[in-house]
Amino acid sequence: MISAKRRRRFALNPLTIVLFILGILLLIGGAELLVRGATRLAAALGVPTLIIGLTVVALGTSSPELAVSLQAAFNNQAAITLGNVVGSNIANLLLILGVAGLFGALPVAKQLLRRDVPALTAATILTLVLALDGSLGRIDGAILMIGLLAYMIFTIRGARSGKGPSAVGPEANEAVAENRKAGIATLTLNLAQLAGGLALLIIGASWLVDGAVLFAGALGVSELVIGLTVVAIGTSLPEIATSVIAGLRGERDIAVGNVVGSNLLNLLAVLGLTLVISPEPIPVPASAIRFDIPVMLAVTLLAWPLFYTRHAVTRRESILLTGLYIAYTVYVVLAATASPILQLYSLTFLVLIPILVVMIMIRTLRYYAEQRSAARARNEI
Repeated sequence: MISAKRRRRFALNPLTIVLFILGILLLIGGAELLVRGATRLAAALGVPTLIIGLTVVALGTSSPELAVSLQAAFNNQAAITLGNVVGSNIANLLLILGVAGLFGALPVAKQLLRRDVPALTAATILTLVLALDGSLGRIDGAILMIGLLAYMIFTIRGARSGKGPSAVGPEANEAVAENRKAGIATLTLNLAQLAGGLALLIIGASWLVDGAVLFAGALGVSELVIGLTVVAIGTSLPEIATSVIAGLRGERDIAVGNVVGSNLLNLLAVLGLTLVISPEPIPVPASAIRFDIPVMLAVTLLAWPLFYTRHAVTRRESILLTGLYIAYTVYVVLAATASPILQLYSLTFLVLIPILVVMIMIRTLRYYAEQRSAARARNEI
């Protein structure tokens, strides 16, 4: 808890809030420019569409989280780095799927169930194991990066053999189409977009991290809490916008793949690269080991019964996910401010969580019973 005297020193002013919001907007704009410039440049250099879609575009969508994490690590605000990754993953699975699912059921591709969801679960467990000693350093980052390399190789091989995704993203297809008409002017524009996107990401990350530190000081909470909530939601805005727009257009199958892929890259690419480049190891607060990282794992495990039953996230389940995210955020804020109602709130959840687990188990068992009955009926015919 920050003292009242120090809190006054961190008092917020309108300029801080404006720069914080501008930082988020610059991150979103920078990510868009970076993806456009990188995909078109890669296409102009003859990189296959498949590779562009599975690497450049995928990594580009996680560039806001990477920019903020690197900025925070070099500013000795490691708690924001960890909070950003963990908070973004929780927000992606609960908030983004919750909001996107309000527009209709979200289909889950079989390829996600075979490869990406197990990979995400393994990466989440690995992150928890690496964090148990209270510190994340270069060796831990290298392990995560090796995991990223293995995942990319497996994904590309699967896609080439026809077992992976058939679509590689509109940015990649559009880049190859434009490459046919590319000239010096087009290549120059691609380089300018790439450079401009990187510049916006760097500036936006700097403003966002500075604002987050001031928010933490003014509100009297830790930087980890700000990273888990405000910064995490801010860096997840591109994914939120993509999923909501896809839902409005009826392209709801994009949402689940977007979330799972983003979470995988947050752990393996964003956290891994940040740890490798960071000048100092990142300390992991005890509260993160006891609560926040296990919550990230619990949310990831929750995806299994939701995704595997009916191969879709229904509107009712989306409402549940949104409610869980609100409940998690409220708990984080109550714990950070040492609220007197925290104990009552925690006791309520100790009662509700087992009920929720039983309901999900019953739903899963009922689904598989229906599947067996349907299979028997087909065999009798």
